[in-house]
Amino acid sequence: MSSAEATATPSENKRERGGRDRDGKGGKRRDDRNSNEPREREESELIERLVGINRVAKVVKGGRRFGFAALVVVGDGKGRVGFGSAKAREVPDAIRKATDQAKRAMIRVPLREARTLHHDIAGRDGAGRVFLRSAPPGTGIIAGGPLRAIFEALGVQDVVAKKIGSNNPYTMVNATFAALKGMQSPRQVASRRSKKVGDIVASREAARGAAEQAIAAAEEE
Repeated sequence: MSSAEATATPSENKRERGGRDRDGKGGKRRDDRNSNEPREREESELIERLVGINRVAKVVKGGRRFGFAALVVVGDGKGRVGFGSAKAREVPDAIRKATDQAKRAMIRVPLREARTLHHDIAGRDGAGRVFLRSAPPGTGIIAGGPLRAIFEALGVQDVVAKKIGSNNPYTMVNATFAALKGMQSPRQVASRRSKKVGDIVASREAARGAAEQAIAAAEEE
């Protein structure tokens, strides 16, 4: 036996070229070929909006324990949006937990021409109601507070929104998401009703024109 073979460690004697043991078992090889890059890139492109931060208190045996509650909206600006709320002892922790919850609860909303809603719709949560209307190009986001944050994260550029009732941010966000979950594109409606997309679009335009005429007539009276 040569001196090189005598001084080799047992692990070196057992392993052959190519990372395989002499027993035929492959050695462990760490491969970090940027497997998390697509996910990290997607998360970095998300739009985050802090809707509200409130101070809360929890009554415990030794007294009251103070903390913070955060309400966050997250979207990709391309038709996906979600919201989350969380509590923590510190503000950054509450925001981080709410953001993580919003990312896990994102929904997809079909948009017309990637800029506005397909049709008018209403949503309700408790004592709060919201009315969302599609708008022509150049209208902008005519909404305030939590509603504007949702539309910005969603990627809506032209919309008219109105709220009635409660001013609670949580109620307004829940009502808006209730409306967005009911949004359907003409293709989805046509597939469900076994009709042509053109027929659905024509009926929607006719219904909207009749509604606008009725509103104008009521205002004149």
